[in-house]
Amino acid sequence: MNFGNKLLLVFAVFAGLMSYMVYRCFSVPVDLVSSEYYKDEIAYQDVIDGTKNANALSGKAVVEANAAGVLIQLPAEMKNHPVNGTVLFYCPSNMQNDRHIKLATDADGKQAIDIKKFSKGNYTVKIDWTAASKHFYTEKQLTIL
Repeated sequence: MNFGNKLLLVFAVFAGLMSYMVYRCFSVPVDLVSSEYYKDEIAYQDVIDGTKNANALSGKAVVEANAAGVLIQLPAEMKNHPVNGTVLFYCPSNMQNDRHIKLATDADGKQAIDIKKFSKGNYTVKIDWTAASKHFYTEKQLTIL
């Protein structure tokens, strides 16, 4: 095999590898964090204010997973207060695993959620609630096995 044929073979292998890499890049799905990221960015000041209000409370919100379900415990100041809000279970690896749940705590500030609603994996739990005309926001990491 002469030098010209070896050079042609190297270029052919290089072109084949580049074609395969382009194919792989286009076949991998790309999920955005939010489909309405511009609107979310404009409203981000509410997240900052809610986080500041949540950090001013005496305790932190607690999110725990066990075999029965996921337990959300709001801080002690939320006991016996009407609470309105939402809980977003954001799964960074798969958009189809995200869950939006209405926050409906009992008099002790607790809410239990059935674990059957979730796939196994890592979640960022984003709790956004209003109590006593004040907005609160907190994020917690959760792993469901």
